[in-house]
Amino acid sequence: MRLSRPARIALRVAAALGFTVIYVPLLLVLLNSFNAARGFGWPPSGLTLHWWADAWHSSGARAALWTSVKAGLGATAVSLVLGTLIAFAVARYRFFGREALSFVVVLPIALPGIVTGIALNTAFRTVLEPLGVGLGLFTVVVGHATFCVVVVFNNVVARLRRTSGSYEEAAMDLGANTFQVFRDITFPLVRTALLAGGLLAFALSFDEIVVTTFTAGPGIQTLPVWIFSNMARPQQAPVVNVVAAVLIIASVIPVYLAQRLSADSASGGRL
Repeated sequence: MRLSRPARIALRVAAALGFTVIYVPLLLVLLNSFNAARGFGWPPSGLTLHWWADAWHSSGARAALWTSVKAGLGATAVSLVLGTLIAFAVARYRFFGREALSFVVVLPIALPGIVTGIALNTAFRTVLEPLGVGLGLFTVVVGHATFCVVVVFNNVVARLRRTSGSYEEAAMDLGANTFQVFRDITFPLVRTALLAGGLLAFALSFDEIVVTTFTAGPGIQTLPVWIFSNMARPQQAPVVNVVAAVLIIASVIPVYLAQRLSADSASGGRL
């Protein structure tokens, strides 16, 4: 389809405005992390690395960062296992309720975070607390896994639907057992999809705040929760800027890597 010159110009202007709204605030956060002034003022009165040193020595920020990493790794591990198993079931087998299962798996990422958070909080207090398991890091990992599993499932099921099951069948006809088929045929086919899904799952978990607020117990603070709780403290404003900049970088890197992996596998990763 060919667009007229005015239509192309209008689309470019709309795209530029959209990217400006999305990325200029992020750039301002990054620049503010080097602002010599104590606050969110603009333009910066000068540039300094002093606040980065303060953030590095902030025990609260370091503890929150480590909590976010642990929650992200835990949620990613759970999502990789469950998402991969469900993707293989949906893509390789035909059974009653297959479409309903796909819908149920994808639904959590479409629900408002506050709805998911309230539902999980109620479930944890009703089911786990009588068993002696209170809100804490474990419940945060479970809460994050409910929506992280979606990106793993989508990546793996898309890859499986682009590849025929005849490769596995041919390997078994030649005498390969189940483990050999998975090691030599199946895993290489889905390897980049698993890695891309895992990176996206970690990024989603790392910057999640709404579900975390409802599933974290006393004393459990992830990095986004720490930022939110310190936003109203003027003395912490410079450190908050730095931590927010770190959060942006930590979220962008896995998303970029996942995008590159998906693009490379789509262009040349087919058998």
